[in-house]
Amino acid sequence: MSGVGIAFLSIAAMLVLIYSGMHVAVALILLSFIGVWVLRGNFDIASNMLVLAFKDSISDYLFGVVPLFVLMGLRVAVAGIGRDTFEVAAQTFRRILGGLGIATVAANAVFAAITGISIASAAVFTKVAVPEMIRHGYTPRFAVGVVAGSSVLGMLIPPSLLFILYGVLTEQSVGSLFIAGVLPGILLSTVYCTGILAMGRWWPSFIGGRKEETWDTSQNMGLAEMAGKIAPILILVTLVLGGIYGGYFTPTEAGAAGALGALVISLAKRRLTWASFWQVLVQTGHTTSSICFLIIGASLYSRMLAMSGMPGWLGNWVVTSGMGVNGILIGLLLVVILLGTILDSASIMLLTLPIAVPILTSTGVDLIWLGVLVVLAVEIGLLTPPFGIAVFVVKATLGPSSPVTLGDIFAGAAPFAAMMFLVLVIVFLFPWLATALI
Repeated sequence: MSGVGIAFLSIAAMLVLIYSGMHVAVALILLSFIGVWVLRGNFDIASNMLVLAFKDSISDYLFGVVPLFVLMGLRVAVAGIGRDTFEVAAQTFRRILGGLGIATVAANAVFAAITGISIASAAVFTKVAVPEMIRHGYTPRFAVGVVAGSSVLGMLIPPSLLFILYGVLTEQSVGSLFIAGVLPGILLSTVYCTGILAMGRWWPSFIGGRKEETWDTSQNMGLAEMAGKIAPILILVTLVLGGIYGGYFTPTEAGAAGALGALVISLAKRRLTWASFWQVLVQTGHTTSSICFLIIGASLYSRMLAMSGMPGWLGNWVVTSGMGVNGILIGLLLVVILLGTILDSASIMLLTLPIAVPILTSTGVDLIWLGVLVVLAVEIGLLTPPFGIAVFVVKATLGPSSPVTLGDIFAGAAPFAAMMFLVLVIVFLFPWLATALI
């Protein structure tokens, strides 16, 4: 069998293994090892390649940014900054029908600017926003849907772990990717808020809720209290993003500064206990090791594909097929969205980018713009069944005693997945939205 045939056979075998329940990283490493063994007919070569992949894949200084941003995001969650942000946003938008939904989107957007983790956003705002929205008459389906939908802002608005991962895989500047996500992130937040207003006007039965007239206003905050709650957020955003964009920090240094800033804030607010501190450290280790294991598997798989000659064969096929750049991009994005129904975000990128990027690079596609498109497409998968990791996080946070079902959450998140798809189309048609600030 030819090298290209072996590569395609490995892709088919991978889908079978993943659907059977095998972890993506394990499937990548196993099939890469077997693929190299078959291609070279030598067990020792395959073993040496496996050792080199484990040694070289995550030894770069840039990979230090992963645990640092994860640590910062988890410390921010422990400090209660998400709750403070929601309370300020809720009071700001209380005069609007659907205002608590808009407040959830706004708070998630701000929270995303200091965490970069969608799962953290989903967990925090499920605890904070869902009970408050239900108490004010919003339907449970809308309450959980808006939390799941807006949590994906954490991977688009910088800093973002997916942009870091994309930058590592494609050798693009992480700082440039962060900047590229600003306008699309603002656009998505605006579309969400506009969509909620439209649903409040033409589909009130879906969202429920009530305006300020029926609120208990005895708990309203003064301007000084609102400023006190929002100040830590502004400090962290200025420290992390201002440091990167101003050229004072590399992304890794910004992650370290942000982690330290989040620690100081959580201590100042007296919300960090020894138990929660240990839990944050353990969860940071689990998340980091999972990401690094996936990166190692993807690195090994990329080397196997390069050895098989598949990227070059696909490039020639694309050129002779007359699909054009747009056809290739649309095909890639559709595959990414479909994979989102069964895989997590990082796994999707690690499976598709080693195959797609060499082809798209030869066609002259702007890889920064491509990064924004891929992240948007990947994040749609967080809201789509049957996997929909953001939906499962919301359900797990609600607990088994909650009457809200997975079906309710998927149904509530569906309008937000549709709005995200609209933003994907807009960014695809107007690439300057991703590149104008760079």
